[in-house]
Amino acid sequence: MFASRSPLLASTIMSYGSTNIAFAPYGDYWRQLRKICTLELLSPKRVQGFRPIREEEAMNLIEWIALREGSPINLTEEIYSSTYTVTSRAAFGEAEENLVDVLLKFHERGNGFEFSLTTDNIKAVILDIFGAGSETSATAVDWAMSEMIKNPRIMKIAQDEVREVFNTKGRVDETCIREMKYLNSVIKETLRLHPPAPLLLPRECRESCEINGYEIPVRTKVIVNGWAIGRDPNYWTEPEIFYPERFLDSSIDYKGTNFEYIPFGSGRRICPGISYGLANVELPLAFLLYHFDWKLPNGKNHEDLDMTEAFGIAVRRKEDLHLIPIPYHPPPTQKSHE
Repeated sequence: MFASRSPLLASTIMSYGSTNIAFAPYGDYWRQLRKICTLELLSPKRVQGFRPIREEEAMNLIEWIALREGSPINLTEEIYSSTYTVTSRAAFGEAEENLVDVLLKFHERGNGFEFSLTTDNIKAVILDIFGAGSETSATAVDWAMSEMIKNPRIMKIAQDEVREVFNTKGRVDETCIREMKYLNSVIKETLRLHPPAPLLLPRECRESCEINGYEIPVRTKVIVNGWAIGRDPNYWTEPEIFYPERFLDSSIDYKGTNFEYIPFGSGRRICPGISYGLANVELPLAFLLYHFDWKLPNGKNHEDLDMTEAFGIAVRRKEDLHLIPIPYHPPPTQKSHE
């Protein structure tokens, strides 16, 4: 009933007539596009195939930071740059089969699907991935680091876990991430307090209905306030407090079936790129915690960190995060020069 999108002028202009995944009207074209995304473009196997790119770019970020140890850096800028580089390489790089290659299979012959994708359709989908898979992921990493700087107790627990897992396994890569229960709770809590798309995306009612006594006429634009839901005291204890422990023994996940927690939406229009987006959050965050300790510049106290939000494509912090990296476990290239 609420699976369609309300038409937006911005989407019509920027997404080639709203032919992207996010804003395509509910119907045969959208169903085909979602099928392409879930089975081909953003499948778990495809996302796993981009693991070498993520690991290489995460290490490039760490090496860049290591060269500036003890000096203030704009961590926000570097996180965004690194995340966009990952998506650029995944989309256009020399991987065995990049995202554009996948979409081009459906360009001429449809590859067994009802419709063939036009060049504009392909461009619209790639723009979607840059916005939903890069901007939002980088925003989540930035908020997570900011919250841990603001809460040193949480930072220490997360660092201790990451360092223990990586040191025990004897390798620093993506295969260890699932064992980091506390780190994953930090990410969940970050997305609860700071969902990058706080109002999700507008829906359109396809037929008249009634919800809690309110009549919703057909074609009404419906906006879901995911930000407010994640801070609702009816469902969350002390909702304004950053407390990852609330997720440690919880069955709440990202699938959109726990309606008190919907950072990726819910239902048929839930974000199809959850696994891609999370992969771009987990690894860089783990690397930042493993390789460095962090402190604020100019003698600032953690309590002084401004957490004011600024609205944009995603809801970022108003101020960039400037930190001083203190090496804990220098990257291999750094060690070889010591």
